[in-house]
Amino acid sequence: MSDPRPRAIADSEKITINLGVVDLGQIDLLVQEGFYSNRTDLIRTAIRNQLATHGETLRHTVARRTLVMGLQDYGRRELEAVREAGERLRIQALGLVRIGEDVPPELARETIESIVVLGALHASPQVKAALAGRIH
Repeated sequence: MSDPRPRAIADSEKITINLGVVDLGQIDLLVQEGFYSNRTDLIRTAIRNQLATHGETLRHTVARRTLVMGLQDYGRRELEAVREAGERLRIQALGLVRIGEDVPPELARETIESIVVLGALHASPQVKAALAGRIH
């Protein structure tokens, strides 16, 4: 059963990776030696270091592709205002896009032309189904 509480902005997404047994053993050794508190700590640190190394490239690419970084929240009220203005949204984000549980699939279909999310999209299964051909 899913948790009905709203997710915090700082929530993380789970990913799965496959590592060779030697790499995994080396990670475990560093954890045992106290360099990291656990495997996840080492992996997060390694990822953050790589993101920092490529930081300038990321900044230029985000600007070039006109991506909005961070959290974008769309509720019923916001989408009804878009509909009343006769507009349609082209959502382009790096981070998290949340379409509220109060948004019916028909409203999402009428107001959202396309969604490109590098990160995570949180929406009801019904809204995701209504937008299936528009999510990239």
